[in-house]
Amino acid sequence: MSRPRTWGRPPGEPRRVAYLYLLPAFAVYAVFLLYPIGRAVQLSLYDWDGLSLGRWVGLDNYVAIVADEGLRAAFGHALVLIVFYAAGPLVIGLGLAAILNHAKVRGLGFFRTVVFLPQVVAMVVVAVAWRRVYAPDGTLNTLLGAIGLDSLTRGWLGDYTFALPAVGVVGTWFETGLVTVLLLAGMSRIPGDLYEAARLDGAGAVREFFAVTLPSVRGEIAVALTLTVIAALRTFDLVYVTTRGGPGDSTSVPSYEVYHRAFGLSQIGSAAAIGVTLTVVIFVVSFGINRFADRRVS
Repeated sequence: MSRPRTWGRPPGEPRRVAYLYLLPAFAVYAVFLLYPIGRAVQLSLYDWDGLSLGRWVGLDNYVAIVADEGLRAAFGHALVLIVFYAAGPLVIGLGLAAILNHAKVRGLGFFRTVVFLPQVVAMVVVAVAWRRVYAPDGTLNTLLGAIGLDSLTRGWLGDYTFALPAVGVVGTWFETGLVTVLLLAGMSRIPGDLYEAARLDGAGAVREFFAVTLPSVRGEIAVALTLTVIAALRTFDLVYVTTRGGPGDSTSVPSYEVYHRAFGLSQIGSAAAIGVTLTVVIFVVSFGINRFADRRVS
């Protein structure tokens, strides 16, 4: 016997049943993400060393982030790393992907694998390898000496001026493969008819790129920027292994400050406030990138 139809309701299960299906996943999400974030917000309102009784300080830890020159510098360093982690790989990746897609290079699958390889290597391993490259007797100085540029050799990671750019170059090398593969995937889906129409209108290679290729991969660009900007803002292991925030505080970043203040200085409340602030910054930047991409697409 068929069930009587209830008029005025959409077909299928009631809405509350759908919520029950979502409940297990939401419970896991709440336990492993929402609760830790809420706990971090709570800790950020206290002056606590992790052992004794905490003292309520309200928003003082957040005020200190703005007032403390060292913490402001750490967030500034993270913004500088965005140039190396996001802008640099995007420009290089766009060029590489456009050339490879236009030229129809043989063995493209192998090239994608090679270019993506840094992404499957642990960042700690990458940091150890590049620390050796930047060492005073390392590969980079040896190469500069071999071509007669001895005056440019230096201890790159111990130089106040060049330490942060040196760390950023590692980020560029690490993220370029990911961006290139994402853009190649997007460009491979562009219909050839669009390029043919552009050529009939007299477009050259450069105009084709800006009129056809670039608008067609806006979605991939948004994804690439989101991933690389987040990677830049939450950089920790690369800085920890290569410089420990030094020399001085010239390469300190928010994630390293969270570790240093929590486990080095026993300032749990301050560390939690930095972590919460960094989380908000990452969310706002990611939301802004995706909103901008959606608006341009629409």
